[in-house]
Parts: sequence; structure tokens; C-alpha cells
Amino acid sequence: MDGSEHSRTVETVSMKHMVFTERAVSLFSLLTLLAATNVQAGNDLIDIGQNRELFLDKHLIAEMKGGAALRLHHPVRREIAMVHDQPWEGSACGYHTVLQDGNDYRMYYHAWHIPPDGGQGHPLFIAYAQSQDGIHWVKPKLGLVEYEGSKENNIILATINGSGCHDFSVFKDANPQVMPGEEYKAVGLGANPAGLYAFKSPDGIHWILYNQNRPVMTGHPFDTQNIAFWDPNIGKYRVYIRDFHEGRRGIMTATSDDFIHWSEREWLRFPGAPMEQLYTNQIKPYYRAEHLLMGFPARYVDRGWTDATIALPSLELRRQRAQTNSRYGTAVTDALFMSSRDGLTFHRWDEAFLRPGLRTQHNWAYGDNYVAWHVVETESADDDSPPELSLYATESYFTGNSSRLRRYTLRIDGFVSVYAPLQGGEFTTKPLIFEGGIMTINYSTSAAGGIRVEIQNSQGTPIKGFSLADCPEIFGDAIEYPVRWRSGREVSSLTGKPVRLRFHLKDTDLYALRFRGNRDKKLGSHRSDGDSQPVGQDFSLALLHAPMSSQDIAVGQAKQRALAKADRTGELVKGLPITGLGSD
Repeated sequence: MDGSEHSRTVETVSMKHMVFTERAVSLFSLLTLLAATNVQAGNDLIDIGQNRELFLDKHLIAEMKGGAALRLHHPVRREIAMVHDQPWEGSACGYHTVLQDGNDYRMYYHAWHIPPDGGQGHPLFIAYAQSQDGIHWVKPKLGLVEYEGSKENNIILATINGSGCHDFSVFKDANPQVMPGEEYKAVGLGANPAGLYAFKSPDGIHWILYNQNRPVMTGHPFDTQNIAFWDPNIGKYRVYIRDFHEGRRGIMTATSDDFIHWSEREWLRFPGAPMEQLYTNQIKPYYRAEHLLMGFPARYVDRGWTDATIALPSLELRRQRAQTNSRYGTAVTDALFMSSRDGLTFHRWDEAFLRPGLRTQHNWAYGDNYVAWHVVETESADDDSPPELSLYATESYFTGNSSRLRRYTLRIDGFVSVYAPLQGGEFTTKPLIFEGGIMTINYSTSAAGGIRVEIQNSQGTPIKGFSLADCPEIFGDAIEYPVRWRSGREVSSLTGKPVRLRFHLKDTDLYALRFRGNRDKKLGSHRSDGDSQPVGQDFSLALLHAPMSSQDIAVGQAKQRALAKADRTGELVKGLPITGLGSD
């Protein structure tokens, strides 16, 4: 080999080495990029485990197409649950707490009266009521507090530390370390000295102050319904209190390990929401999905004396109240809905959750539509329907000699839905991981509507056996319906793997989803706590989730063809008359 050949050989080897090196670098860069992408995707994964996920916001949603959009739902007006007409009650009874305690229901509220002139000299008490169904309520004669020479009343507190009461919000302590005799707790504003006081009770009736009869929190006005509860998500107690920021009514929060010593207070955050005056807050973990906190704040609006104000009900009463304070005659209130996943940042809907309604003497007043703290589950009076949610809200406030609490109902989980019209729409979730062998949905369609579900890998490619085409169209109305695919594949094979869910909807509301285990459990219309959710139909998950064989599919298709032919010709199918099918 001469010098020139040697040079060419060296050059060729060098060039090949450079090409290899460049390719290696490119490959390394690509692998690095993919690794980084995978790490990023891993960091962005939402682990829902077996949590029930309600579509209250876009937390799970990556993309919406067509007519799909979030839709706020509104409670249905029902009967009057309570009339506050006793001598120790009156026109200003409010700040209700309603809680379900085992098979019983408890109600706490401040019993108060404001006369037509707006004066506020009437004593304020904390009163108690109870119910066995959440619908029919009684005021027991407790014999605890004397009023006008008699203890035949339902008053549980006349004072807080020797001075007047203001509010009193009770909860059943879910802290696993709760001390015996302290199973019930409460907070309320007292004036001796001024501040937020904490209470404990073994039975929810007889109460003792914490902290040597001293407030557990001071430095805020607290002049609305303040609430507290055990938050299992952080293993601490939470409190939500009233304060003012630059003259605007607002909500602050703090946490505590022992219910006595509280952290620095923080203002709630409402990204994208307008600045509005929020009177109450009514925040609590949703009992079917405790990682979700829900609130029903009262929105306070005062436009002054306008033509529309003058046209509202009970003008003479408004004018009388305005002699004490102008806003007593002009302010109006409704209820909003908001939700949070961290207790501090809330997604708040601008439109009203509960409007005052058509103009009667019982609404459109300051103090109207204050929602009780919190929702409870009650049996439905509609035939064999599953249980529903009951909410309670004030009316007749400030309008006479008594006030009322009305019950409203909402379907289980039915606060917000992803909705699409008949023309169709769809949405895809962000990458998530789950646990369980069954996917269930809470949904409602029209007769012509429907929903299909697809499971994709994290890159958005349909997984074999779980494509949209593999999912028979689901229609109907159910609280917890097991989704199945024609392939018969179990979703348990995807447990712990990053996936995306794609939903195609038409004239459908999708309220919630959940992955769960216990595939043989029969779901009936019993209470929906924990793993016992009511459904619109009473069926066996094992039966519904049994794999569909090719023979089953063939038989089903043959029956469909026979029925279609019978519909056209009026023939009989296995002895059943088909004439006129679909024409009634």
C-alpha cells in the first residue's frame, strides 16, 4: 500500500468514524430526549388510584373537541324542611349545619329574630333539630337552657363563655386519634373576649370549651358562619373563617394538629374568577371523594336603590329595615359553587348555583339562599330511584316574624358534568394511572344519546381491545355503571400503567368516573358511602363484566337483524308480536 492509498484508507476510516460518531451522538441525543420526555411525562402523571373523580374542573382533562364542555347543574326545589317560628326563633335563623350521623341526621343553627325595623337586640341562641330521614325534622325538648321561664325548647347554647353566641358549626371528628369524649367538635364566634372558640362533646348535645375557655383564634371579625373539620388528605384540622380585604368580604383558612393552635391564616385563591363579596364559605370534603373539597359560598351583592331594587318583593319591609342600615333594604344574596384539591386554590363558578327564584315574599332578601353546611344523602321519593343529595337553603330571611329552611335535591355526584349535544363531542384525559379491575361511570343520556369510552396509551394510541370501536354505545342513566368492551379484556391488565381515557359523548352528561376492584360485588340502591354506591339499575358486576364471546356477539347480531326485519314486516319473533313496534 503506497502513501496515497494509505491516506485514502485513513481518510475513509476517519469519515466512517465521524459518521458513526455523529450517528451515535444523534442516537444518544434522541435517547436522552426520549428519556427526558418520559421523565416529564412521568412527572405529569395523575395517580387516581381508586378515587372517584368528579368532573368539577379540568384537572383530568387534556383536550375537548366538538360540543363538549363543562356544565354546572342546579339543585331542584323541594319542600320546606323547617319553619323557624318558635318564640326563641324568628326571621333571622341561619348558619345551619346539617350532618348525617350514622342512620340519623343532625341540624344546628342560630335561632334569632330581627324585627321589621332591622334592630338586632333580640337574644341569639344555638338550637338543635334531628331527623331519621333528612326530610322530616323535629325540634326535641332538650331541657338544657331556660327561655322565658321554661326549658321546654331545643336550645343547646345560650352563651359562649358567658357572652352572646354568634355561630356554631358542628362536625363528627374523623381523626383516627380522636380522644374519647371528644367525638363531636365545633367552632363559633364568641365575645368574651372576642374570637373563635373551639368546643368538644361526647354526644353532640352537651358541649365543653377547649383552651381553658379562651379563644383559639383572634384578630379577625369572624362575623359569619365559620367552619372547621378534620381533613384526611393532610392529616390535620382545617378552619375557614370570615375576614375583610380592602373592605371586601372574603375567606381565609388555616390548619392545626390539635384543634387549638392554628397556623397563619391564608386567603383563598380563585384563579380566573372575578372579585366578588363572599359571605359564608360552606367548605367540606365531599363524602364520596374526600380528596375533593366543595364549597357553597353566599355571594353578597348591593346595587343600592335602583328601579329593579324597588320592584323586588316586600318593598315596605325593605324600607323599614333600611332605616337602621341602608344595605338591609338593598343587598341581595345567592349561592355559588366552588371546588378545590388542596384546600387553598378553588375553581369557582361565576354563574349562580342557586338563584333566588321567582319573586315572592320569601326571597330576594339579604340572607336569602344561604346553603347549609353541608350536603347529605337521602332516599328519593321518586318511585324506585336511587338515593340523592339533599341541600338546604334559607328563605323568608329578614321578611317577617319567622324564617324557613327549604330542602333541595341533586343527583349523586351531580354538581358538574362534561356535556355534549346530540351532534357530539369528545374529550381526552391527561396521562393517568389507576388501580382496579372495573371502570365505572356516573352518566345520563337522552334516548338518542350515548357514550363510548376508549383507553389509550400515554402517547394517545388506542390500546388493542379498548378502542372506541370496541366499546358498545352506552345509553341510559346510572350512578355507577360498569364500562365494558367487546374484547372482554379486563382493565386490571392496565393497572399501574400510564393511560389516557377518551370519551365520545352525544346528548350526554358525564359526572364522574372511578376504577375499582371487587368485581363480584353486587351494586344495589343502598347508601353510597365507601364501596357501596347506588346505581340506577340493580345488577351484578360479575355478570355485566363477563367476557362477551364471539358466539354471544353473533347471537346478539342475529337477534338485532330479526327484530329489525320484524319491525318492517310485522312478523313474530319467538312468539312475540312486533306489529307497530316503535310507532306508539
